Amino acid sequence: MNSDSESLQHQCLDWLLTDNVKNNEQLSVCEENDGVENLLKEATASKSSEPKLGGTPQTFQLGEIPTVQDRFQAVLKRRLQIQVQDHPPLFPWETQLIDYPDFVDEPSMTLVPTWGWMVQQSKLNLPRPLPEKVFRQLLEQCQALVTSSVPLGAKLVQVVENFFPNESQALNDIAGLVLRSTYRSVNTLETIPNIQSDYSDLQPRQQMALSLLAAKQLLENLTLPLSATSPVVERQWLTSVGNLNIRVEYQSVGITKLLVQAELPVKGTLTLRGSGTLAMATSSTSGYLSVELGCEQLNPTYTLEVEFPEIDQQPLLFVINPTI
Repeated sequence: MNSDSESLQHQCLDWLLTDNVKNNEQLSVCEENDGVENLLKEATASKSSEPKLGGTPQTFQLGEIPTVQDRFQAVLKRRLQIQVQDHPPLFPWETQLIDYPDFVDEPSMTLVPTWGWMVQQSKLNLPRPLPEKVFRQLLEQCQALVTSSVPLGAKLVQVVENFFPNESQALNDIAGLVLRSTYRSVNTLETIPNIQSDYSDLQPRQQMALSLLAAKQLLENLTLPLSATSPVVERQWLTSVGNLNIRVEYQSVGITKLLVQAELPVKGTLTLRGSGTLAMATSSTSGYLSVELGCEQLNPTYTLEVEFPEIDQQPLLFVINPTI
């Protein structure tokens, strides 16, 4: 029987490797399965049944039962493979087989910005949002120029001029409109279509106007003016981890000092600088944090750096302009 079993295994292997396996596989599998089932019945009967009185007990040579079991497992595995190929399983939400694309050209959901300070754009009054790359470069330029003493119009042109080389005259003209009017009354901005056009689809002058509007509002957000009539100023900046609330106050009762109080959404550091002096405070958790500088005489400008290591290694820079 060993020779017959080996011959059966070779036939099965040849059958599996032939090109016409699909033409006869159903009949062959059924025939082979019946044969295996009969062999298993015989093997089981020989193992569990007691010999009849007066009869000759049935014997098997060593190795035959494992061979039958291996053969049965191979046939069973093949039948399962055929069934899965002919009837692929479906997801619970599917009623028929569907071919899904490898990628989606236009994702249906908005991804969370990768840059923590980017979310503040949703608080700006713009006709349409800027691409993250453009907004980031604008903010970096605004922070680099926020302490500059040049007039606001010139500062706006300097912020966006890298985006529009050799367009100084056009930038100056549109910057003047942006300074004098809101975007709804600026003729240049009224030509922006009402449809959801991408920034890259706008005309160059429309891109200039939109960039200058964003730069103006960013510089205003980053500037904290103090005066005798308004000794307290507050700002809010939206980040990817929550709101940053800042309150700056000039106190002249008792000890004259500049006090900064902040509500942090995560752990962070406040650094207040002015005329060679520095005050720093760090919090290991979210919550309130304050820092102050004593000052017998106010300096022209102070800077406040807010750092959140969890969202960005670059701190957010504010400028405090006291005119008291």
